Amino acid sequence: MAAGVEVGGSRASARSDWNRVGAEALYRLPFADLTFQAQSIHRDNFDPNRVETASLLSIKTGWCPEDCGYCSQSAHYDTGLKATRLMNQADVVATAQRAKHAGAARFCMAAAWRSPKDRDLDQICSMITAVKGIGMETCVTLGMLTPKLAAQLADAGLDFYNHNIDSSPEFYGKIITTRTLQDRIETLAHVREAGIKVCCGGIVGMGERVEDRLGMLVLLANLPRHPESVPINLWNEVQGVPVNETAERPDPIALVRLVATARIMMPKSVVRLSAGRQYMTDELQALCFLAGANSIFIGDVLLTTKNPVRDRDKNLLERLGITSGLA
Repeated sequence: MAAGVEVGGSRASARSDWNRVGAEALYRLPFADLTFQAQSIHRDNFDPNRVETASLLSIKTGWCPEDCGYCSQSAHYDTGLKATRLMNQADVVATAQRAKHAGAARFCMAAAWRSPKDRDLDQICSMITAVKGIGMETCVTLGMLTPKLAAQLADAGLDFYNHNIDSSPEFYGKIITTRTLQDRIETLAHVREAGIKVCCGGIVGMGERVEDRLGMLVLLANLPRHPESVPINLWNEVQGVPVNETAERPDPIALVRLVATARIMMPKSVVRLSAGRQYMTDELQALCFLAGANSIFIGDVLLTTKNPVRDRDKNLLERLGITSGLA
């Protein structure tokens, strides 16, 4: 028995009382027991042969005032990235239409800000309404929000807000100093209060320990409500940022264990394989799907980094007998 969940049992209710000991007990189970338990819980809550597909666009790139040590868009580091202004709405909608044609059901828009200004948010709200008008779910990530800004996004019809916690409380301060973890948690609370669904996860491979990855899951699973979407990102190599000095790509089996643990701890959340899939073999992705991952980003680029090309994803899903769309 681990963390109050019976090994081999197929049912687990959503809980918000996890601790590190319980999370580690799950994570350290024999691999067959862990993946069987995760798959059983996954089948209770989702179609195991369906993967949610989303597309991500950087609508304002670079010159971000935050010092996130992993990010190509921080103004603190020379990464060779060209900064851009906020895209115009027509181009954003045209990109969303192409993403929909390619099979994406949700369109995510990201802007490199500490927090959006009122004049910027008016434009973002108009984009949200326009993208919803072509029949897609919408998600944005814009940095920190006040209750007023969150309410404006809700009034525009926003479906999801992405705001990652990135890592454990212990590791967070080693990679970011300009924004506290509590700042992030407060933004998540404002998003919830506005009635918007939460997309919140983190990054692995920055030099953190397994204990930090589990600490991140415990924090997420102990929020008042589990995030509807939990992205798990593999750090993408970026020249010129501090994380280069500590980065270490996770062992593939360790990544599957993390996905399985996330699935058990947050049984009703969509678990997304996000950034870094270009580093993953087809076999590793298949194991992650078996362990409970059920969402991916499609398209050749994620913000400023590479992503598997569409044909590779299409081929893999077909070989696995997995359909795509919304989970």
